[in-house]
Amino acid sequence: MAAVKLGADAIGFVFAGSQRKIDRDTARKISQCLPPFVSKIGVFVDEQSEEVRETAGYCGLDAVQLHGDESPAYLEALNLPVIKAFRVKDHSILEQIRVYNLPHILLDTYVGDQSGGTGKSFDWDIARQANALGRVILGGGLNGDNIENALITACPFAVDVSSGVEASPGKKDMRKLETFITKVRLWDNRTN
Repeated sequence: MAAVKLGADAIGFVFAGSQRKIDRDTARKISQCLPPFVSKIGVFVDEQSEEVRETAGYCGLDAVQLHGDESPAYLEALNLPVIKAFRVKDHSILEQIRVYNLPHILLDTYVGDQSGGTGKSFDWDIARQANALGRVILGGGLNGDNIENALITACPFAVDVSSGVEASPGKKDMRKLETFITKVRLWDNRTN
């Protein structure tokens, strides 16, 4: 709720195995308290499609964010609004993104077998190039210190932050969150 009060446009609920994992009942309660026009996004990694659809319906999700090896066929069969996350190692990711042909893509940092939430950034010039392939949601190591440079370099449609505004894994730091959202909002106002 603090993130919403500060101006967040979307809230992510992590249902994948993570220190940030939330159970469905808690996510549903939070979802029901959110004001209109705040998007509710469920984060999954290689989950069975039926489980994703069930969770999305139960929790009132507006879209799902997929961080695993989900195929284009899986996404199509899911029949839900999807944000596919791609872990960026180098420019070769651009060819993989093309195969999916999606309106929204999330770019995160490649770190071995971790699916996200690493706090590490990647070459934001790759994100700038990916803008030609869909609306880029920039993730990966963003925080209050680097967000302005990330916005200037990557020109993303949106940003996704987690570890960069935490006091510890899963616990948001309100000061960091406020700094981050304030800088994004100031940038947004300058570019519109």
